[in-house]
Amino acid sequence: MKTTGKVVGLVSNLVTVEVDGPVAQNEICFVILDDGSELMSEVIKIEGILVDVQVYESTRGLKIGDQVRFEQHMLEVTLGPGLLSKNFDGLQNDLDKMTGLFLKRGEYTDPLDRDKKWDYEPTAKVGDTVEAGSWIGLVEENHQPHRIMVPFTFKGIYTVKKLTPKGQYTVDEEMAVLTDESGVDHSITMTQKWPVRQSVPCYVDKPRPFKLLETGIRCIDISNPMVEGGTGFIPGAFGTGKTVLQHAISEQAEADIVIMAACGERANEVVEIFKEFPELEDPHTGRKLMERTIIIANTSNMPVSAREASVYTAMTIAEYYRTMGLKVLLMADSTSRWAQALREMSNRMEELPGPDAFPMDLSATISAFYARAGYVHLKNGKTGSITFIGTVSPAGGNLKEPVTENTQKVARCFYALQQDRADKKRYPAVNPIDSYSKYLEYPEFQKYVAEAASPDWLEMVGQIKQRMRQGLEIAEQINILGDDGVPVDYHVTFWKSELIDFVILQQDAFDAIDAMCPLERQQEMLALVIDICESDLAFEDFNEVSVFFKELINELRQMNYSEFRSEDYNKYRERAKKMVMTRLADKSRAVQETANA
Repeated sequence: MKTTGKVVGLVSNLVTVEVDGPVAQNEICFVILDDGSELMSEVIKIEGILVDVQVYESTRGLKIGDQVRFEQHMLEVTLGPGLLSKNFDGLQNDLDKMTGLFLKRGEYTDPLDRDKKWDYEPTAKVGDTVEAGSWIGLVEENHQPHRIMVPFTFKGIYTVKKLTPKGQYTVDEEMAVLTDESGVDHSITMTQKWPVRQSVPCYVDKPRPFKLLETGIRCIDISNPMVEGGTGFIPGAFGTGKTVLQHAISEQAEADIVIMAACGERANEVVEIFKEFPELEDPHTGRKLMERTIIIANTSNMPVSAREASVYTAMTIAEYYRTMGLKVLLMADSTSRWAQALREMSNRMEELPGPDAFPMDLSATISAFYARAGYVHLKNGKTGSITFIGTVSPAGGNLKEPVTENTQKVARCFYALQQDRADKKRYPAVNPIDSYSKYLEYPEFQKYVAEAASPDWLEMVGQIKQRMRQGLEIAEQINILGDDGVPVDYHVTFWKSELIDFVILQQDAFDAIDAMCPLERQQEMLALVIDICESDLAFEDFNEVSVFFKELINELRQMNYSEFRSEDYNKYRERAKKMVMTRLADKSRAVQETANA
């Protein structure tokens, strides 16, 4: 029998309920209004017979004495075929099924199409032993293999007693019958449910990730690489290009499934996602990117508690697809809004505040969430991964605020967007000095990238980082002493760092060619730029240095806008090489290289 209660107090969407039976932490309940509408809520604090619940809807009209019904389960998502190409809110309501312009209060829509028939094919056999997460069947969902699995809630070992033959079925029809160790039969459909605040445990091992995740963005792949199953975050002030960078990663990264969690963003930015993603072409398949994308949207004017739930909903769906052996890319924009939702609820509960009034356990909460991403070995020997990249919107671009600092402790990649670079139109505005990737330190990654790219890849990466630091130091000296106050060699070193910045680190996300830079092209460009930087160039004065490098940068940037190894690409490459030869301090080397050419 379900526990019931009545409202005895409320502060905005924090409601105190007096209960007549047992309840559990994070249990879902419904507050019943006089008009019959039911507002979904979640238990967040229990003190004897008094329970604090957060309501996922507007509490306007709610009053003392209203009845509450507890559901005996936590907030769950429905998992099954039909999630791809969908737009959900934080409670997994299908936004495309709304009856009006806005979701009505108390209106909850089914995330799946219960009437659609799917082409199903069993992959297990009668008599097989299976367990939670085992694959028993297959359907094709938007050209992706969608595995029908033993529900994650099942415990122990089961034997396949019956399998539905190949054919077309709806998600609610029986696909298999499994017998547990006690001899009890269990019917399996294509769907299952899982609580969003618990990670899916259906894997054998979770090793350190090591495979390079190619994004086609040079400042990431070269300077601060992300790995398949890795974690990273992008902090930056308003206008520094967080959204454009996220969209570029989503479109180009080597992932099977893309999940966008718009958590507390402004409504106009979320509308842009809804408008742009259906139009984007997938560079890997040639079809629409939306075919393998799921959008979880909670705008800043939606209830704050639903905003908090949205990131958990997105992560749980990502874990579902990871258990199918797929590579999932999860993008959250922005985790600052999620943290603000945590702060608001903590303040209403009168908890002891931490820095900037955020909860004292903010660090642990962020750490536990990021830990759900990762690269896993499944029980059937296959692998799957969730690569999680979140954005942080620090007030005033202050990277010392609590959300940024606590995220920096757990995320392995740090892509700091710099206001000064954005103002100078140096996009992506990723600060080349402050940003980092800790995966560069992993021996597993070092071995992998040496085989996948080149043995001297990491050495070249280290060299460009060092040259960028030297360039920054010299730029400060030139700024203080003036152009003629430092030696010509200093100007050469500075302009070599500018060459790296303009040719390697900057990229045009709106150019058809430069937007996507494959690893092979990156490798060739990097080797060319390193070769130029290692050349001993001779100049009479700093004006010659400036004029020469501006022309050289222009030639190499034209290479970036040309098809790889096309006639134009080779033309600009040769012209750049000849320019360098004319300035070599060792003229004999220039003559020799000209002869070889």
